[in-house]
Amino acid sequence: MQHIQQVTAIQDTTTENIVEEDAAIEDIIQARKAPQKEKVQYLSQLTKYGFKNLFTTLSYNPSLPYSSQVNPFAENYMQDYLRAHSGSLIKMKSWATIYFNLIDNIFAQYGLPRELKYLAVIESNLNTGATSWVGAGGPWQFMPNTARDYGLLVNRDYDERRDYIKSTHAAARYLLTLYRQMHDWLLVIAAYNGGPGRVYEAMKKSGSKDFWSLQYYLPLESRNHVKKFIATHYIMEADNANTFNANSSGFYTPAGTGGNPYEIKPVLTAAEIEQAETQTISGKYNSLVIAKNLGIDIAQFNRYNPEFDNRLSLNGQYDLRLPSDKMQIFLATKYQILNECVQLLLGDNDIPNNKTVYPVKGKKKS
Repeated sequence: MQHIQQVTAIQDTTTENIVEEDAAIEDIIQARKAPQKEKVQYLSQLTKYGFKNLFTTLSYNPSLPYSSQVNPFAENYMQDYLRAHSGSLIKMKSWATIYFNLIDNIFAQYGLPRELKYLAVIESNLNTGATSWVGAGGPWQFMPNTARDYGLLVNRDYDERRDYIKSTHAAARYLLTLYRQMHDWLLVIAAYNGGPGRVYEAMKKSGSKDFWSLQYYLPLESRNHVKKFIATHYIMEADNANTFNANSSGFYTPAGTGGNPYEIKPVLTAAEIEQAETQTISGKYNSLVIAKNLGIDIAQFNRYNPEFDNRLSLNGQYDLRLPSDKMQIFLATKYQILNECVQLLLGDNDIPNNKTVYPVKGKKKS
């Protein structure tokens, strides 16, 4: 992690009041303590927008398949890292809960997204004794000067970078400082590794503030830092049951989500193809919502429609294939289904197990 540089913040029109948000963040940074509850609630609603370039619904919903939420660019981006490191990350799940809970509790005090705890995994493997060749130390890999800037004592006798609680409070304030400049968590992660100056240089050269557009203008190490973060989040969170299945391609994929999100599902039998109908659709449809409304198992839906969520998101349309009787139901109810899919996207709500639920009149996006 590089020492923070003073860089003018770039505005992001996703949030409604960037000036007010920046002022709230600055107050927290200067106070060097967790903010009041009201300010935390305000910040938590705003900082979730920082993952707009990673998750299609702004933040991760563990009740939905990972592949239906993650930006299609992210899936191909992390494949090679998953091949090499999924095994060690899965092992970490068995002993890291106490550390993740500690970080979650502290980050919640600052209104930070819980996903950010996985930055400590890629920085240090959660090891308080970790020290880099350039002198960064502790679970958050603070350089001595940056650690002191954020209130940590670092001298010959004592090093608070090794104190999990104190260093995590400091990391929260440092992450907010970077977010105040970037307003995008993927860019923050890149800046955490290589310094904000390199991220701003990449923005200038690429003419973009979108990570996927500017990534190749970043140093390889910073670009890979983001890859590691996305892959770590995938392994740690992609499955509610915390169980993973190994498949022939070498990936570990969440049980119950229809298999490897990168892998084309098995082809249909001749009889199934003969009895199926195809309809080209477009819009913000979600595979789980369609399957639930048609009364079919999501695994069956995925066999008929491999990579439905990803390809619809990427291409804007999809040739939906269903058994004839289910296609008739879909055609008769597709607008109601689409309405439910859109409401799920806007509200980050769980998918209900019963019939389609319509939004309450006048209800606003949270």
